[in-house]
Amino acid sequence: MKKIFSVFILTLLAFSISAQETKIKSGWNFGALPAISFDTDLGFQYGGLIDLYYYGTGDIYPDYYHKLYLEISRFTKGSGIYRFNYDSEHLIPGIRISTDLAYLPDQAYDFYGFNGYDAVVNKNWFDSESPDYVTRMFYRFKRTLLRFKNDFEGKLSGDRLRWNAGFAIQNFKISSVDLDKLNKGKDPEDMLPDEPGLYELYGDWGILSDEEVDGGLINTVKVGLTYDTRDNRPNPMKGIWTEAGMETSQEFLGSKASFGKFFFTHRQYFTLIPFDLSFAYRLGYQQTIFGEVPFYYQPQVIVSALRSYISEGLGGSESLRGILRNRVVGDGFFYGNAELRWKPVRFTFINQNFYIGTNAFTDFGLVTDKINFTKPDLTTTGYNTSDFFSDDAEKMHISAGVGLTVAMNENFVVAIDLGKALNDQDGNIGFYMGLNYLF
Repeated sequence: MKKIFSVFILTLLAFSISAQETKIKSGWNFGALPAISFDTDLGFQYGGLIDLYYYGTGDIYPDYYHKLYLEISRFTKGSGIYRFNYDSEHLIPGIRISTDLAYLPDQAYDFYGFNGYDAVVNKNWFDSESPDYVTRMFYRFKRTLLRFKNDFEGKLSGDRLRWNAGFAIQNFKISSVDLDKLNKGKDPEDMLPDEPGLYELYGDWGILSDEEVDGGLINTVKVGLTYDTRDNRPNPMKGIWTEAGMETSQEFLGSKASFGKFFFTHRQYFTLIPFDLSFAYRLGYQQTIFGEVPFYYQPQVIVSALRSYISEGLGGSESLRGILRNRVVGDGFFYGNAELRWKPVRFTFINQNFYIGTNAFTDFGLVTDKINFTKPDLTTTGYNTSDFFSDDAEKMHISAGVGLTVAMNENFVVAIDLGKALNDQDGNIGFYMGLNYLF
């Protein structure tokens, strides 16, 4: 299990500071967070991230005029996050723009097959302590993503109903896990065996076509509508945030494939105790409406603008916490989250406004439209069909957990979540630390 630890110096100092009156912020303010972790197969993660806000004279605080985000972090054996994001509603008057440039190499990207529980997960095959062990990389492949994404939003009717649009250039490179790189420096008895994983088997069985198995360029255009009554974008206590639209990829735009997807997301926030206690929920639905989507693009969860370095799932830190990353993949899927958020401690320190909060949550999702493919005949392969495929087994995937938040100036939010899958086919426990509430 991946062991993660991070240091946030301001958090450690916070408990010794007494509560004071909130101060209106102006000018430039920033929050910084080191990124430190360790993974047996990926090595140590090192680097950091910076969130930089410009409040001007403070007349719109806690809203901001400009936000810049930079993250540079690497794992010692090759994976990493290199990302710059800019967000503002004031660069172009009346239009919110979010520009994101990212290079995301991943030495061991999760792949569990298609259609949720219809794809069987054999945990013993990636548990080195099990007599049935094959390799810890059985449900992984190597993915490198270079992405340039631009999202726009402007008024359509009043301040609440808005249009949204965007375009993205995304280059996916897919291959088998680089075992030589991951085995470098290991003792022979600790090396990962050179055995085929699910990605290789799906390719051999023809489930993945020759056109998609190595990745490719996916250029998309997106249009939609947004209805937004939130009182604060990063940290709402009340309001509704609903969006719906369509995203399309076309070969004449330079893409590897032509397809279209519909997306709908509804979020709502309720104040239970002013400033301190709220309830929030999110419901989402996504559906392929025409064309054939390459397997490497199916995990994408379409949103009007990114809130993290990825928007993928279902499963993992951005969707179903505690459930294996990318466990729930289909041509159509539904997902939801419900969260109780409490902010019991508020204080000022180094002339900044802070609060410490906690939350309890449950996440859920399922495939509503399955990816259609022909199951292979495994009678002569040494494998059993039941090791990989189950008929009509899909049902709701559910997890539950708790979290801790530390926020500065209502906008820079450090979130730590611990989620537990309720079905062992979905994994066990997930621990996540990053920026912002999930939704």
